[in-house]
Amino acid sequence: MNFSGGLFMERIFANHKLLIEALNHTKAGMIITDPNQEDNPIIYANQGFFSMTGYTADEIVGRNCRFLQGEQTDQKELQKLREAITYKQSVTVELLNYKKDGTSFWNNLSVDYLHMEDEGKDYFIGVQKDITYRKEVETSYEKSLNEIKSLACPIVPLVKDIAVLPLIGEMNESRFDNVFDISTKEVVNQKIRTLIVDLSGLTTFNDLVVRDLVKLRDVLKLLGTELILSGVSGPMASKAIQLDGMLSSDIRTANSVKTLLTELI
Repeated sequence: MNFSGGLFMERIFANHKLLIEALNHTKAGMIITDPNQEDNPIIYANQGFFSMTGYTADEIVGRNCRFLQGEQTDQKELQKLREAITYKQSVTVELLNYKKDGTSFWNNLSVDYLHMEDEGKDYFIGVQKDITYRKEVETSYEKSLNEIKSLACPIVPLVKDIAVLPLIGEMNESRFDNVFDISTKEVVNQKIRTLIVDLSGLTTFNDLVVRDLVKLRDVLKLLGTELILSGVSGPMASKAIQLDGMLSSDIRTANSVKTLLTELI
């Protein structure tokens, strides 16, 4: 069968050269595939597709679109695409695709099912947009957020397998959840056996803080890490006693990190 994309479009859009020119003028990539043929090959691609991928019509017409895929292409997104084609549904996926020269780019691909009543045939229309810049911005933003979270929970390695976690300002549920997630991961990653939680910078010490410290102590114990409290002031100790002794005697405490280091090293 002749896979000429130009002939196909001329047949479908007879006497509509303006429409064909418009499709070629848009920067978005566009392809039409024919699921009636084996392996659902491309039968048309516009100039936007060629510019985006670096391929020519002779190189891609008659082939399945999978030549754009590579090792880093998300298999879950590909499965969504396959299922939509199988069930003749519309779908939008974001895929890491590869140009002819091997350069990767992020492709926002929207696929729609088209039934040509006069022909009694089905087609799929794919429109792709290069969203590489947007993805780079998203990645940069996520990296910045992670850095901010790390600063909000700065675990400072000291010596051997000892580290200190200074808590500063006011603790709330959301902030402690972040502290909990990061500290439990880092004690494993850094093989920390003793984590000193310095309370001297806290502006509030209430039942929420006590409960969360007990929770952290219990989880760290399961990980083989001892939690030690430093910077425990007189008022803090009194408050802990008032809270039914939730900070029991099995948690080691000290006035300062310096005092603890003289004992541990």
